[in-house]
Amino acid sequence: MPYDLELADRLRDLLSVEPEVTEKKMFGGLVFLVRGHMTVCAVGRGGIMLRVDPAQTDALLAEPQTSPIVMQGREMNGWLHVDIDTTAGDDELGRWVDLGLSFVETLPPK
Repeated sequence: MPYDLELADRLRDLLSVEPEVTEKKMFGGLVFLVRGHMTVCAVGRGGIMLRVDPAQTDALLAEPQTSPIVMQGREMNGWLHVDIDTTAGDDELGRWVDLGLSFVETLPPK
C-alpha cells in the first residue's frame, strides 16, 4: 500500500518553516529529514513513523495510537509508529511532528 499523499502534504506543510528539510522515498513511505536526520515518515501501512527522544519512548508508547517500530525483529528505541491519518486535526498532527523536531534539533547536523 502506498503512503497517504494527503498526510505527506500535511507533514510537508508543517515542516516548511524548518531550515534544511529534505524528502526521500524510503521504507515504502516518504521520509522527511531535518538537517540530514530522519524525523518523520508517512508510511505505507498508514500513519507516521516518528523519531523521538529515546528517553521518552516508553512514556509515549503508553498513548493509545502508538506502537513500537520493529526492524529485523528488534524494537527500535526512539522510534514510534503513530496511527494517525488525514482525519486528525492539525493540532494533533503538529504535536507529534513537534515531538520529533524537538529531539532532532538536539542532534548535530549531518
